[in-house]
Amino acid sequence: MIRGTLAGVFLAVFLAACQPAAPIQPEAAAPAQEPTSVATPAIETRGTMLEPQGFIRQVHDPVIAHENGTYYIFHTGARIPFICSEDMVTWEFCGRIFESNPAWTIDINPDLTDIWAPDISFFNDRWHLYYAVSSFGTQNSGIGLATNVTLDPNSPDYQWVDHGLVLRSQPGDRWNAIDPNLVLDGNGEPWLAWGSFWQGIWMRKIDASTGLLDETNPDVYHLADRSADPDHNPAIEAAFIVQRNGMWYLFASFDQCCQGVNSTYNVRVGRSDSLTGPYVDRDGVPMLEGGGTLILSEYGQWKGPGHNGMLVEDGVYWMVYHAYDAQVVGTPKLRIESLSWDSEGWPSLPSQTPAQ
Repeated sequence: MIRGTLAGVFLAVFLAACQPAAPIQPEAAAPAQEPTSVATPAIETRGTMLEPQGFIRQVHDPVIAHENGTYYIFHTGARIPFICSEDMVTWEFCGRIFESNPAWTIDINPDLTDIWAPDISFFNDRWHLYYAVSSFGTQNSGIGLATNVTLDPNSPDYQWVDHGLVLRSQPGDRWNAIDPNLVLDGNGEPWLAWGSFWQGIWMRKIDASTGLLDETNPDVYHLADRSADPDHNPAIEAAFIVQRNGMWYLFASFDQCCQGVNSTYNVRVGRSDSLTGPYVDRDGVPMLEGGGTLILSEYGQWKGPGHNGMLVEDGVYWMVYHAYDAQVVGTPKLRIESLSWDSEGWPSLPSQTPAQ
């Protein structure tokens, strides 16, 4: 995400939407006939909304994992904070990844306060936490990696090991090296997606043995881009990719985060039969041409929802994201719900569906 220090933004808010497309209208019929109607795909799997409680304030850019009966959510903040829960409802603060900022980050931001947008994944017998270091509105950014054999801070084996810089961007590059997301392909091989604004979302192969870039496969894949839109709005970031029934789904956040109740964040989705694309939305518009089907926008008191992470368990696709609470001066809080899926294989969310 492209942002400044979150604490400053929230203090400014303290002191101080997208709408679904209109339904297709039926064609006029002969006077003696009933009007035709447009078929709506049946919901085959219905999602669930949770109401998380406890330590959920100031949770921004969450990502979720599950190990040995405990759920862990990592999020943007000083030294990467994380919270824990046994039921995904009641959460408590459980610690921070680093005791101090990794030394390599000084070259990118010597005044670093918050580490951004962590991503958690498991491969090669260990957990991999990718994270972003930058400052507001710049391409002077980097993605780092830390690993651990367990997420349980009470385990004697618990120790985060930082492996330094994975990917760097500088002014003039096609991408901004923040908002990492690690995804395993059909063979269990890791790939890293990243990107924010500029020319959008990108992907490259990762070496499974090191967690760093695979130097034997230097190809870079362009997945999504809004910079060529008619309105020239480049605001796309926070990719998260999952697989379902042979299709790959790319979720991305559009528009502006980090402005409290004035945030315009929303989540869009496209899909592809190949991990590396091309991804298209429900209307067939390529995500490289600004496409993306709206799946999450503001609802009730929750403004600017976005930067989602996902956990797939027993066929259920749980989505975590942050949203700004209009009833609490725009404070970002954790939100959780699972996806509904229709008969055409497209997802939706309970929060976006009017109560029946």
